[in-house]
Amino acid sequence: MNGVDLFDLAQKEREAQASFRRQVLCCGSTACLSGGAGAVIEAIEGVVAEKNLKNDIRVVATGCMGLCSRGPLVKVRTRGNGDVLYADVDADAARKIAVEHAVFGEPVAEGQLSLEHPFFARQERVVLENMGETDPNRIEEYIARGGYLALQKAVEEMTPAEVVETIQRSGLRGRGGGGYPTGNKWALLAKADSDAKTVIANGDEGDPGAYMDRTIMEDDPHRVLEGLALSAYATGARKGFIYVRAEYPVAVRRLEAAIRQAKRNKLLGKNLFDKGFTFEVEIRIGAGAFVCGEETALMASIMGQRGTPVLRPPYPTERGLWGEPSMINNVETLANVPTIMNRGADWFASIGTEVSRGTKVFALAGKLENTGLIEVPMGITLREIVEEIGGGVPGGKSFKAAQTGGPSGGCIPAKHLDTPMDYDSLMALGSIMGSGGLIVMDDDVAMPEVARYFMKFCMDESCGKCLPCRAGTFEMYELLEALVARRGTPATLSRLETLCDVVRTNSLCGLGQTAPNPVLSTLHYFRSEYEALLVPPAATFAGGATMSERSA
Repeated sequence: MNGVDLFDLAQKEREAQASFRRQVLCCGSTACLSGGAGAVIEAIEGVVAEKNLKNDIRVVATGCMGLCSRGPLVKVRTRGNGDVLYADVDADAARKIAVEHAVFGEPVAEGQLSLEHPFFARQERVVLENMGETDPNRIEEYIARGGYLALQKAVEEMTPAEVVETIQRSGLRGRGGGGYPTGNKWALLAKADSDAKTVIANGDEGDPGAYMDRTIMEDDPHRVLEGLALSAYATGARKGFIYVRAEYPVAVRRLEAAIRQAKRNKLLGKNLFDKGFTFEVEIRIGAGAFVCGEETALMASIMGQRGTPVLRPPYPTERGLWGEPSMINNVETLANVPTIMNRGADWFASIGTEVSRGTKVFALAGKLENTGLIEVPMGITLREIVEEIGGGVPGGKSFKAAQTGGPSGGCIPAKHLDTPMDYDSLMALGSIMGSGGLIVMDDDVAMPEVARYFMKFCMDESCGKCLPCRAGTFEMYELLEALVARRGTPATLSRLETLCDVVRTNSLCGLGQTAPNPVLSTLHYFRSEYEALLVPPAATFAGGATMSERSA
């Protein structure tokens, strides 16, 4: 066969891992590394080397284990005796864990965190199933957990149309924010009449507080490659790009290494599995422009042009990169595909709700006891995420609101805590799922200031191509500044609402069309906070300055 024997390699890797008496898995994700995980890993490796136990104890720098607020995290795996997880590990604690647990088999009492903790127990991992379990730098570990079997099955046993139909039946929707049915998008590209089709993985994650796609690319890069290759086979594409923002250097390095490994094992390249399927992948690094999350701006950037959007139609599946049919899928969307192909469309469709199938990865941040990366079934309530997985709001404070969807989303108040987390339910509340950022705020937060923060972000990130977004976001920010500084009148508030409608309905792309969402949602649910900031009309001069300010 042209390429690696996946079953043989998987068996050898599993046997090699089973030969170790114990394995010490250390979270080596960006979040834990920033908290000192490098020193933790060095300390454990030092003990193992000092006692000459490299053939007996395996130390692995894994991907994200999820509970970032309690990192660095270390998991000790003993043959036949399950796992023990340690939280808040520093170098001294790591040496103690290495000596007492890894070497002598006696778990350390301090720092243990139960794997039955609600943060872990309430999750359902599909996309994140390998996180914290494997070394993201080794293709052998991905293959040992079933990696690339879905691609082999598709190429050897299925027609492209059957793969498309499987994704359609699964009910998978785009995880980048739009929620468009993935299988339908694939079907559009498959129908395009061209020999130069291209598929693109969108890793241009720019929402404040969001790091789902970054973590997937960093910690399970082969899953992204396999999902992209499956999309190429299904649609007739021969070329793929992974678009990653420059702020993600670890993701870039690991994806580059994964591409080299896949090529060496004939899992990328020409005539894959001796079936005539050819697929090549390149990485393109973006400069960090938020607008490049919009598909036409992203494609312009790939082609070396300024990242600005263009009017549609034609849509990318008709005319995309260099005028040829192209398709963009979000990284998390693609990461679902290998598991769907392995476990079946019906299995995936059984998770979630009728119109929002499967799971969703969220970056859980803000005022919570437990923050980090989580994956939960679609339809779980916001309350379950906040109170059970997140452990509630600390310091005796109360939950006030949750921001979903980043600058394009909205704020959900406490009275809607029992809202199901799915596409339609969030949209009905004036928010969106977005790529998965979820920021929880307590009762100390002033909502007009939240709206101002997100508006400044949108104003700074506007590409400036269309007037409604370029001038509208600037003017809305100025009005919010006046309100927060108590220089606004009822007319200021009225003008803000009018501008929200103008920008939302007349902007060229999704950045401008959704920029008013944080303002509109906070006005809807927390209007009294805005009104409390107003001054009587007679107390202001033109431009919003108060009489006292003018006198000064």
